[in-house]
Amino acid sequence: MSISERYSRQVRFSGIGEEGQKKISQARVAVIGMGALGTVIANNLVRSGVGYIRLVDRDFIEISNLQRQVLYDENDIKQGLPKAIAAAQHLKKVNSDVIIDSVVVDVNAGNISKLIKDVDLVMDGSDNFEVRFLINDASIKHSVPWIYGGALGSYGMTMNIIPGKTPCFRCLIDKMPTAGAHDTCSTAGVINMITGIVANYQSVEALKILINSLTIRQEVLFIDIWNNTIETFKINKNGECKACVDKEFEFLSRKFSSYASSLCGQNSIQIVPAIEGKLDFKTFYDKLKKVGDVTFNKFFLSFKKGEIEFTLFSDGRAIIKNVTEEKAARAIYSEYIGM
Repeated sequence: MSISERYSRQVRFSGIGEEGQKKISQARVAVIGMGALGTVIANNLVRSGVGYIRLVDRDFIEISNLQRQVLYDENDIKQGLPKAIAAAQHLKKVNSDVIIDSVVVDVNAGNISKLIKDVDLVMDGSDNFEVRFLINDASIKHSVPWIYGGALGSYGMTMNIIPGKTPCFRCLIDKMPTAGAHDTCSTAGVINMITGIVANYQSVEALKILINSLTIRQEVLFIDIWNNTIETFKINKNGECKACVDKEFEFLSRKFSSYASSLCGQNSIQIVPAIEGKLDFKTFYDKLKKVGDVTFNKFFLSFKKGEIEFTLFSDGRAIIKNVTEEKAARAIYSEYIGM
């Protein structure tokens, strides 16, 4: 099948054309996180003909994912497939000309540079702030642009970060939020329409960046589809930004990395957040009682939902039970508490 036939409708679009399509076919993109955002992004970019795509995710597919993570099905769950592997299998059937590299890892300060330094663009499909701050540091250090995206409930936002040209993520959010300071999809819920919309906006900006379009969005885009709100707002580069101005890569140097440790004699792993803070157990109780059994006292909070069980302490530290692998414990912490 010729390039002109497969991508004929895309090439006819004046914003891309034949020259733009050639650039797209030669481009290399990493998608960090293959959840609700990442699956839509990867699907779009594979169908658009991006030459090489690296899919990165630490997690396996669960039934609750199917509501919004568009590349997976019930058979993937039966097979116990990691998200990155299942996504690649589906996408290779869509476009066999694209090189798809699946990487099943927990993104951290030790591997983020290796994951992004050889690509032209990084797409954020992650679900926690720690990974986003890591991407931001590595992106600036290696001069690789990236596109932030996030969605919760019925709202979402996205921002293009191009090192040397735009403000960075730390100009938008200077400090890592304390553990549990924000809701997650498990506590606040999310509808699949907003994840699809945000991911589609990320995808079109990706094509613009890859072909060096003059219409690359400079503002932060915020959308709330339930309350019928679409806004853009401009942020200025922070003249004292640790990352893009001072080039102090605090997250990349592990200064603000969370850490995990196995508990001897137990199928439990302790997660200690990057930034400690005093948690309000009543607030967590109100969030978590919607999805599982939860109790608390002045010392700790206990949560249980099937095999998922953890004890949360007031400083943000948590003991995740019934797990033996760090990445599984981190996934539970991120989903129910928030990193």
